Amino acid sequence: MRQKLTKLSLAVISITYNWLVGIVCVFLPKSYRYKNVKNEIVLITGGGSGIGQQMAVRFAALGAKVVIWDINERGMRQTNALVKKQFPTANVFCYCCDVSKYENVYEMAKKVKQDVGIVTILINNAGMVNGKLLKDLDEKAIIRTMDVNFLAHFWTCKAFLPDMMATNHGHIVTIGSIAGLTGAPRMSDYSASKHATIGFEESLRYELKAEGYTGIHSTIVCPYFINTGMFHGARSDVLPFIDTDFVVDKIISAILINQEVLFIPKFMYFLYVLKSIMPSRALYALFKSLGGEYSMNNFVGRNQCNENGRGI
Repeated sequence: MRQKLTKLSLAVISITYNWLVGIVCVFLPKSYRYKNVKNEIVLITGGGSGIGQQMAVRFAALGAKVVIWDINERGMRQTNALVKKQFPTANVFCYCCDVSKYENVYEMAKKVKQDVGIVTILINNAGMVNGKLLKDLDEKAIIRTMDVNFLAHFWTCKAFLPDMMATNHGHIVTIGSIAGLTGAPRMSDYSASKHATIGFEESLRYELKAEGYTGIHSTIVCPYFINTGMFHGARSDVLPFIDTDFVVDKIISAILINQEVLFIPKFMYFLYVLKSIMPSRALYALFKSLGGEYSMNNFVGRNQCNENGRGI
């Protein structure tokens, strides 16, 4: 009995201490806590467009070596040109890789290690969305969504995590979605894949902590609709689409301070708490009032410029 009370007391002390640290960090300027990523090797999947492309530019500005993976070779060339235009001496490496195929992931991972070095920051950003009702989704489309948005994270982490473990140094970034915290019409496959992704990241984070890898950090990012074109045609009458630069600013800042959970915008933290305490009928009324019922009715996506819909 005494042993149980001791464990409970230590748990309370630990929880209180970490809670207070979290409160202090809220008021402490983030720039004071930024880590140095100069010469770190950053690999970004889906780096040929959207926020993946912008993150490549930001990391190049910070002096990191940037590795881009995508199946869109044209997009990768654009990313490379964009980075080189602003930072002529930046180190950028592009590889055509289909992250949904683990054989391709493992093959390209070996090539990156040989050509560039050990990846120390892995950003799982590649994604796709169909935007169809369940009855209109064919089996191949559903499987493809799960392969790209979810299962690919297993393959990339299995490819690069062992080297991070060997040195107890690294950072894994998972680009999830607010759709991973709630469902919506025409997003059954996308939302399911993002729910799974969030569960994967949290499990991996706890696994690394339990195994004593204090030098390997992780960040899960859950943004609302971003104006990159991936959700072109979707409506958001109450909550506006988020600017790409704003999202990338928040993601880079979160990585540099080793923030573990990031919702964008901050209002989503409040909605997440409401979801935990509201009755289901009241929650649906809130969802309806925010336009959730019709937000994807006119979805088009990025089909015109990238038929595979890759990159958020």
